[in-house]
Amino acid sequence: MSDSSSRRWLSTTVVGIGLASFFSDLSHETASAVLPMFLAGIGAAPAALGIIEGVSDAISSFVKLWAGWYSDRMRVRKPMAVFGYVLTGVAKASFALAMTWWHVLFGRTLAWIGRGLRGPVRDSILTDAIPAEARGRAFGFDRALDTLGAVLGPVAALWLMSSTSFRTIFLLTLIPGLAAAAVFQWVVREPVREIVSHDRLRFTLSGLPKRFKRYLGAVGIFGAGDFAPTLLILYAANVFSSAGIPNAAQRAVSLYIIYNVVYALASYPVGFLGDRFGKRWFLVGGYILSSAVCVGFILLPSGFGVFAVLFGFAGVAIAVQDSLERALAADLLPSHVRGTGYGALAGLNGIGDFISSAFVGIIWTASSVQAGFFFSAVLKCTGGLMLLILVPRGTLQDD
Repeated sequence: MSDSSSRRWLSTTVVGIGLASFFSDLSHETASAVLPMFLAGIGAAPAALGIIEGVSDAISSFVKLWAGWYSDRMRVRKPMAVFGYVLTGVAKASFALAMTWWHVLFGRTLAWIGRGLRGPVRDSILTDAIPAEARGRAFGFDRALDTLGAVLGPVAALWLMSSTSFRTIFLLTLIPGLAAAAVFQWVVREPVREIVSHDRLRFTLSGLPKRFKRYLGAVGIFGAGDFAPTLLILYAANVFSSAGIPNAAQRAVSLYIIYNVVYALASYPVGFLGDRFGKRWFLVGGYILSSAVCVGFILLPSGFGVFAVLFGFAGVAIAVQDSLERALAADLLPSHVRGTGYGALAGLNGIGDFISSAFVGIIWTASSVQAGFFFSAVLKCTGGLMLLILVPRGTLQDD
């Protein structure tokens, strides 16, 4: 493909998908920033937060797999994504009505079902809209806008915490949540597809390229240790609790803002460098860095400055992971099964999130937070090494 076509990757559709990600994550991260403290306020233990994160991710994983496969059978996939954005926004706002952590679990599960419906469809539409050599940049651009929302979400939460209740904050997240659906509906352009797969799910899965299946194996091992960042917020709040609950909450949310600022700033450069020098090596490095951050939380002192550095490195690691996992998957998937492949990737990540978040929360409650982080670090490091072993350099045609 010519250089001129490569420069045209930043289309209206790419920008629209990025803006939808921005509004959706603004909604999500505003709620996530206060969720650990809200749960603690209604008497929930750390294990409850881990279970909420893990169970909702696990259920969402099966929805992602089905949605990805089903979208390969659709000539127009956008309505499924729009419905997913609406469901996520409404369900997240329902946290305002929760009286026990079970209510939050129900609302979070509905929200993540919506996320499962939209995720593989969004990634497939984005991949179809860009030239192959610009995939890292396009996914990095999407993650950068997504994470800009993740930066402003905790900032909004921090500002609102001084003047209103957690329940009101949850209700206010409905505004950007529905804005995401509106942008996807009115800005994103999707041409009618001519090739539609009619194979059953199990046959489509079995027909995925061998290299992509090996890739899923490495991603799955890493994902089993990749717990939700809300557990880091709760950990920081506990460490600084001697300063009083309001101050501890503000420090924890401030650290999460640092995490998201670094995530936003790193996402596009990571995608660009992955396109230029190789996505696989950068992704391995991100996995190893994520493992090292867990070790840092175990070994290093607990001052705010050290926490800020660790949260910053965690932001770099998630930027690498989110920008390059899907971009590398696009290199390994033919177009006619791309939705199924993205569904399988997202589904596997969801199962990994269930294992990691639930187990880290349970280990934390039963033993110590350090034991939970050690469990995570081992699996993350193993996932990085397995990516090197299971996915050697090569092209899709090698399969």
